[in-house]
Amino acid sequence: MNKTKIIICVLALCFLTVMVYSGYRILSINTDYNAEAKMRMMLMEYKPYQTQCPSEEIVEIVSQNGTDLQDKYPGETGLRTVPNTNTEKIVNQSMADLQEKYPDAAGWLTIPNTNIDYPFAWYKDNEYYLRRDLNGNYALAGTIFMDYRCKKDFTSQNTIIYGHHMKNRSMFNNLILFNDEKFFNENKTGTIYLPHATLTMEFFAYMVVNPATEYEIYNSELSDDYLEYVKQNARYYRDVEITDSDNIVTLSTCSYEFNNARMVLLSKIIRISF
Repeated sequence: MNKTKIIICVLALCFLTVMVYSGYRILSINTDYNAEAKMRMMLMEYKPYQTQCPSEEIVEIVSQNGTDLQDKYPGETGLRTVPNTNTEKIVNQSMADLQEKYPDAAGWLTIPNTNIDYPFAWYKDNEYYLRRDLNGNYALAGTIFMDYRCKKDFTSQNTIIYGHHMKNRSMFNNLILFNDEKFFNENKTGTIYLPHATLTMEFFAYMVVNPATEYEIYNSELSDDYLEYVKQNARYYRDVEITDSDNIVTLSTCSYEFNNARMVLLSKIIRISF
């Protein structure tokens, strides 16, 4: 066999290897996407169907630790003590059912006009659900989950929720829709369903950040200059009043604008209904 034929054979073998590997990767990715879609269909039976609270209705601020809040919020009306979670009234039965089947499930997140309509988990670290579904099985898309430093009842100053930016537009991919001023201005609220409460969030900022350096965004406790930092660095910002007694929810996923970039959608809890 002359040298030319050897080169042709080697090239053909390389081409065949690339084709086989590419086919395997496509099959593997499609299998992962199908598994995620199947899991999501199973979980949709637990989706709450409660009418979202209007954003203009002022929140009745409460906590779930049995503390009398009248001293904390002087001048507010309608404040009351909420009993501990083990004696609370169930207002979203589907969430109680979800937790019975999947103990790590913390609640359900819904954002209108997006594909974001998922349960989310809480676990003792931020690694477990990166590549696992709620059954604990391997899943490329993982599970949407809360930062382990945050309280499951959303009484942390800043509750951070993570989700993958999947190319098939699942999980937190649709956060990128808020990278459009018109969409950001027209879509102002989302809902979090917990077993004992329904929370309405008002979105007030969309940012692209580096989590390694922009610590203000990923702290569960807000710094004194948090709001000013957000105002100065947000791509889109809606002027809202935020006080020390307010609770923030930060939704975070990967962005590909620069190395290690993350897109975040910031919101304030404006209503808690029981």
